[in-house]
Amino acid sequence: RTADAVFPTLTLNPRVIELDRAQPGATNSSAIPAFAPYRTQHVDAARIARGRQTYQAQRYRLQRIEQQTGVPESVMVAIWGHETNYGSYTGDFDLLRSLASLAYEGRRRSLFAGEFIAGLKMLDRGVTRSQLKGSWAGAMGNPQFLPSIYLRIARDGDGDGRADIWNSPADTLASIGNYFVDAGWRAGQPWGVAVNVPAGFDRSQVRNRLVSPRCPRVFERHSGWRTIAEWRALGVSPQSGRSLDGSVMATLLEPDGPGATAYLLTSNYRVILDYNCSNFYALSVGLLADAVER
Repeated sequence: RTADAVFPTLTLNPRVIELDRAQPGATNSSAIPAFAPYRTQHVDAARIARGRQTYQAQRYRLQRIEQQTGVPESVMVAIWGHETNYGSYTGDFDLLRSLASLAYEGRRRSLFAGEFIAGLKMLDRGVTRSQLKGSWAGAMGNPQFLPSIYLRIARDGDGDGRADIWNSPADTLASIGNYFVDAGWRAGQPWGVAVNVPAGFDRSQVRNRLVSPRCPRVFERHSGWRTIAEWRALGVSPQSGRSLDGSVMATLLEPDGPGATAYLLTSNYRVILDYNCSNFYALSVGLLADAVER
């Protein structure tokens, strides 16, 4: 049996426990850093240039996947670029050892124990132990899927009968597209747009009074929902002059507070947050996608 073969090879990895305890949110600090340094690191000229190269090289695959899923080609490329810099580095931690160590440590035992079991199931499906390498937290391959996500979402994009998210660009992109469909991506709707907020804008009139049970610190920074037409009536307008359907619902986010760049975000932004529940992450993916497509 798979478990019988794996368990004798496992030892505790104290490094992954250290990394887990050092994660943002593991302490009571409430300070929120500025967005600009994060954006500079993740939406830099080199990543944009390589994204455009990848976009052109994979165009025939991307077009087919977008036709099937409704997920924009540039968004799929941006996820790949943000997660692993287009496959440049996917991690070298032994996933099963990491997941077993994190489950043993106990702070998030149910999560990591479940992912460990999913990793065993991947072995049963023919994935090799050598392929199960990735981040300290168990994410793997070009799109950095957890084992449970791989089992549920990964797709064969090149027709060879395997969902190879480690080596196959076709499988990688098909799997990312499928993830977004599963999370509720709405075809034909942008993720969001940078906007100008008028001086003296009364933010109390659009305050979000709901508390999200998931990632509350992320969603508490979003305003309440209004249509694009309602935002225009309040004086909030796209910086680029980009025309957006007035009936689309959007929420306002000012990542660096009043006076800095603000964004109106649609429900598709929430889909990016489903991939990684961080405003800085989701904004950077959206901005990288826009830059790659230009």
